[in-house]
Amino acid sequence: MVNRAGVEEIVAKARAEGRKGLMEYEAKKALEAYGITTTKTSLTKTADEAVKKAKEFGYPVVMKISSPEITHKSDAGGVKVGLKSPEEVKKSFMEIVENAKKYDPKATVQGVIVQEYAATGREVIVGMIKDPTFGATLMFGLGGVFVEVLKDVSFRVTPLTRRDAEEMVKEIKGYKVLEGFRGEPPADVNAIIDAIMKISQLSADFEKDFSEMDVNPIFVYAAGKGLKAVDARIILT
Repeated sequence: MVNRAGVEEIVAKARAEGRKGLMEYEAKKALEAYGITTTKTSLTKTADEAVKKAKEFGYPVVMKISSPEITHKSDAGGVKVGLKSPEEVKKSFMEIVENAKKYDPKATVQGVIVQEYAATGREVIVGMIKDPTFGATLMFGLGGVFVEVLKDVSFRVTPLTRRDAEEMVKEIKGYKVLEGFRGEPPADVNAIIDAIMKISQLSADFEKDFSEMDVNPIFVYAAGKGLKAVDARIILT
């Protein structure tokens, strides 16, 4: 069931704060409102709150800085991966905030995101950009070098039919990676198609509000096991 009102609230809050984009945890909430599974994510304000959330999600966890001004979190020393204990979480919280302030003393630090550590799957990316002529246009491709180096991607204008989504997935050169190779089972292509359809609907519903969307990486598991969006970025018009 789609929760469009929930996304409208997220967008309104960002605009009220004068931001041109959603924070990562907000972007994930927008995806979840349209039925897309994401990694469990929570914004924490203190080290103790981070420990509480880490226990709730289960170890190991990932922690990231949350700041409108810091888009490249790793460059700022704002990402810690594979934390396995309350002590590591507390220490990482302090280090992440300290690193962020050193990286950009003027940055607004909202807190630190605690995120569940997702099992690695085959990586794909779904993006959206608002074309001045055609409107919201979706992009699909495999993650990693396939999208960055080989530019192995497909495009369609929203709104999409399911056949459009199927064609987007199957026409990239790297589709064989999803079919299964070297003993790997086939990936959950149906889950990818469903996710593309849901992102298409989200993009069409908020075409006036979203100028860009980047859901990357999405970890896709074996057929029937679904997928998880690990990171997401949404830029407002």
